[in-house]
Amino acid sequence: MKRENYLKWDEYFMGIALLSAMRSKDPNTSVGACIVSDDNKILSLGYNGMPRGCSDDEYPWERTADNPLDTKYLYVCHAELNALLNYTGTNMSDAKIYITLFPCNECTKALIQSGIHEVIYLSDKYADTPSVIAAKRMMKSAGMAYRAYNPINKEIVLNL
Repeated sequence: MKRENYLKWDEYFMGIALLSAMRSKDPNTSVGACIVSDDNKILSLGYNGMPRGCSDDEYPWERTADNPLDTKYLYVCHAELNALLNYTGTNMSDAKIYITLFPCNECTKALIQSGIHEVIYLSDKYADTPSVIAAKRMMKSAGMAYRAYNPINKEIVLNL
């Protein structure tokens, strides 16, 4: 008799996005992304962090400062953008992305242009910001679906 307590696809891919987020060095918001084909194959992963060659010891991680150049926002690559840039294939049409935080407007533009048709997100804590409002507006116009992931409150322990 087969085991019945296995992970469903949504649980599996959101779990991988959460695990990817653990690579982030951001002390405030760690975000992970997992791009999946329409036949449930992982196409790419990403997490938020500094661009390649830009030391995360030299660039700021602060959220606020008198000078915007002293905050992380002008430097950090978002998880979904990194996942798009990490992809080595040629076609993401009809793919979906599992992401731990709802995408901003800039990443949404890239997701739409790449052919991704669905966003499954864990948190939408910035829902009332202009960036997320604009992202949802663009998704609606482009016919891109988005939905909240429904947590199952299952704990998974990895012994590494």
